[in-house]
Amino acid sequence: MGRGDKKTAKGKRFKGSFGKSRPAKATKSKLPVIKAAAPAEA
Repeated sequence: MGRGDKKTAKGKRFKGSFGKSRPAKATKSKLPVIKAAAPAEA
């Protein structure tokens, strides 16, 4: 398993491809969206 192994992330980086072991878009941690509080009407 090394650069020539297309099933590993290192092999995919070497080859320049994407897949299960190297997703094209890395999933970012979801932060809670804080919405601005609407001004209360009197």
